[in-house]
Amino acid sequence: MLVLLVQVNMLHILFFLSTLYMMIEIGSASMYTITSSQLIKDSETISSNDDAFKLGFFSPMNTTNRYVGIWYLNQSNIIWVANREKPLQDSSGVITMSDDNTNLVVLNGQKHVIWSSNVSNFASNFNVTAHLQTTGNLVLQEDTTGNIIWESFKHPSDAFLPNMSISTNQRTGEKVKLTSWKTPSDPAIGEFSFSLERLNAPEIFVWNQTKPYWRSGPFNGQVFIGLPSRLLYISAYLNGFSISRKDNGSLVETTYTLLNSSFFATAVVNSEGKLIYTSWMNKHQVGTTVAQQNECDIYGFCGLNGNCDSTNSPICTCLTGFEPRNVDEWNRQNWISGCVRRTSLQCERVKYNGSELGGKEDGFVKLEMTKIPDFVQQSYLFVDECKTQCLNNCNCTAYAFDNGIRCLTWSGNLIDIVRFSSGGIDLYIRQAYSELHRDGKKNVTKIIISMGVVGAIIFATAAYFLWSWTSKYAEKMLVSSTRQIHPENRNASLIGNVKQLQQIEDLPLFEFQKISSATNNFCSPNKIGQGGFGSVYKGELQDGLAIAVKRLSKASGQGLEEFMNEVIVISKLQHRNLVRLLGCCIEGEEKMLVYEYMPNNSLDFYLFDPIKNKILDWQKRLYIIEGISRGLLYLHRDSRLRIIHRDLKPSNILLDGELNPKISNFGMARIFGGSENEGNTRRIVGTYGYMSPEYAMEGLFSEKSDVFSFGVLLLEIISGRKNTSFYNHQALTLLGYTWKLWNEDEVVALIDQEICNADYVGNILRCIHIGLLCVQEIAKERPTMATVVSMLNSEIVKLPHPSQPAFLLSQTEHRADSGQQNNDSNNSVTVTSLQG
Repeated sequence: MLVLLVQVNMLHILFFLSTLYMMIEIGSASMYTITSSQLIKDSETISSNDDAFKLGFFSPMNTTNRYVGIWYLNQSNIIWVANREKPLQDSSGVITMSDDNTNLVVLNGQKHVIWSSNVSNFASNFNVTAHLQTTGNLVLQEDTTGNIIWESFKHPSDAFLPNMSISTNQRTGEKVKLTSWKTPSDPAIGEFSFSLERLNAPEIFVWNQTKPYWRSGPFNGQVFIGLPSRLLYISAYLNGFSISRKDNGSLVETTYTLLNSSFFATAVVNSEGKLIYTSWMNKHQVGTTVAQQNECDIYGFCGLNGNCDSTNSPICTCLTGFEPRNVDEWNRQNWISGCVRRTSLQCERVKYNGSELGGKEDGFVKLEMTKIPDFVQQSYLFVDECKTQCLNNCNCTAYAFDNGIRCLTWSGNLIDIVRFSSGGIDLYIRQAYSELHRDGKKNVTKIIISMGVVGAIIFATAAYFLWSWTSKYAEKMLVSSTRQIHPENRNASLIGNVKQLQQIEDLPLFEFQKISSATNNFCSPNKIGQGGFGSVYKGELQDGLAIAVKRLSKASGQGLEEFMNEVIVISKLQHRNLVRLLGCCIEGEEKMLVYEYMPNNSLDFYLFDPIKNKILDWQKRLYIIEGISRGLLYLHRDSRLRIIHRDLKPSNILLDGELNPKISNFGMARIFGGSENEGNTRRIVGTYGYMSPEYAMEGLFSEKSDVFSFGVLLLEIISGRKNTSFYNHQALTLLGYTWKLWNEDEVVALIDQEICNADYVGNILRCIHIGLLCVQEIAKERPTMATVVSMLNSEIVKLPHPSQPAFLLSQTEHRADSGQQNNDSNNSVTVTSLQG
């Protein structure tokens, strides 16, 4: 009997558990779908599978009206509204399937339909279910076939989401477009819309009813080229926009996709016509950017043939060769009437009896970094052909060239030209020959400038001869004093090297006593750096000039020849991104280099410090990256000598008072001859973690060795971490960790949190991509520094896919050719001997 009772109880328990499980399943289903047997009340919602999106009832601010909408994360991010024109007055509404199971409907308390998905001419033998996809798309779908019969993405409100298409059908005129809310409290259709236009060279427009209000510029296959640089990050931050043509080309649509699942972004046209980009990272909002930030962003603000530049005052000017149509209005800063051509074009002049009247051939004036005008005509010509075509067409008033779109030309008046501070493309505006050489004042200015230049040359020449005489006198005194102080060192080697220094143009030789006085006898408070080479001291000359003195230690192993190598190399270099050598000193066993003083220490002083790195926001870091790249390009290609640095790292990047980066430490540099492209050495010098694999393992070095070091440095600047750090307990270097994240589509996790701002994420991700290209294991696959500079400065250039980097696993950082840790710091420029 007891056993039977236990069995009965067990059956009751099993029945209860199974019933509970079924209830949970049903409840779970009700959270994600709407079926013919279910409805959603005002207090309920359905969710996407990842719970990022919800469909339910909401009230905008300052109103009690109820609407059915979809939101991302919370109700402050409404992305779609069903009953925009018919709000509910109370909370009695429900969302359900229609009686015929073909439409999603919203019913009020009296069971009247106030909104329907309005699917017509459709009959299905299968159950239809509404569910919310993880993209935020609400779909009606046949359960068995999976066929989608309706979706909210084809009926958008005011928000453009990833994987949504905005389209225009040239044949039918039908458009899928965004429409703004009437007010922030009223989702009814407002005055502004967002659509795809100019379909031969597609661009996005925001319209104020029937008038253009803002436009993106044409799409070149990667970006919309009329976007200012602050918005170009969107193409990299996302996976990029795309344009596709369907139905024999009559249907043109644009969409964008996300770089990875960590990102989400929306573009919303608000009730004032502003296009607002909002972005999230790991479901945390990280930034908001408004497309229209000043008057120049308003379509045609300066009228026909006007140029808008928000950095100028006044903001509007007439294009070269044009003048205000109404001078009085223009002077009152009412620019809508625009400008007219001052001199008619040569080809416009009437031909009489077969002979052309007047003048020489028209030409072009270049306007740099522009948002090109509206009404562009596109053809697949190269740049020279494009210019010729425009010149031969009397109706052509301007041309431009973009690698993605090719030849762009305009006829008639030009409208909506904006001058950017960066980005944009060059616009060539047609001018009459007389306009190209019109302004006599320019000639007067040239004469004045020429006279000034001649005067300056005369003054500089006189100053040079005076300096040369005093310098030679000082050098004679130095040689004399050297012999008197150190009579045992009167050997030919020292005297020969002093004479060699004397022969270096523009290189002062300092007396030891003068440097000692400048550094307070090399006292400890003046010591600002220490390394294997010796010490660096801050000093001040009698004229008040701050200097950094690198004093080689007697125990450093650095000989006179190595010292001479650095002096000779750096004395030949002049570039704003290279540290400047002011002079040197050789007296007895003392060997010193005198540099300009860098008040902001070295890059590593800030980069790897959790407190100080807050000073380096992304714009400063990018400025430093670009400066280093220009300095390296100068060394490799543009200087009098072709030089491989061989020891590029954060401690060898000094920062001046304005955080301008200066490459230092040329003790390991190697000069290449004109025909040399690669060198070989049996003695490896440099810092492990920054050396390229072919150099560290085989002693081979080239420009690509410096490119590798630059790539490591670039990734360190972005991450705020050293390459030799360990990541995720997998003994990965920074390169290995970056490569792992790249392959997992999670590379955003690399970014230092101090700079992780949505306004810059796209630009940062592009720089990570460039860094990976630089650290590829095979040297020939790495770009040159010229290519790197181009990649950094042109965001529309498509980057190739990187291959695997070298040195994925970590090892303890140490100096090659040295038995001790290198601990370079501010103004330190380590010297290591060179062989081979």
